[in-house]
Amino acid sequence: MTAEHGVSPERSGLLTRVLAWLRAGYPQGVPQSDYVALFAVLHRDLTEYEVVQVAEELVRDRDDQAITHAEVEVAVSRYAREQAGPEDIARVASHLAAGGWPLASPLAEIARPDEDR
Repeated sequence: MTAEHGVSPERSGLLTRVLAWLRAGYPQGVPQSDYVALFAVLHRDLTEYEVVQVAEELVRDRDDQAITHAEVEVAVSRYAREQAGPEDIARVASHLAAGGWPLASPLAEIARPDEDR
């Protein structure tokens, strides 16, 4: 996830933190029942490309499946069109918060270097 692949160094650092929060919040992996809400939460602050990058990293964590880049893009697009219910969003948000995701702060602020925060 580097600039040569379409992500700036700041955003790459953000994506690394997002993955750490996801892995901490979902130590057993993200259950399929949370995909729609997870992608809804991720799309609030990340671009479509970044959401696909996060999804691909999560897929790599699961050694038992060989899923292609195209399949990840299709899945992200499909789940992004579905509507997550408020209870689903709350459940996913609680997992992310447990993993350290600062839900109260916009991710754009977190992507900036530690200047005067």
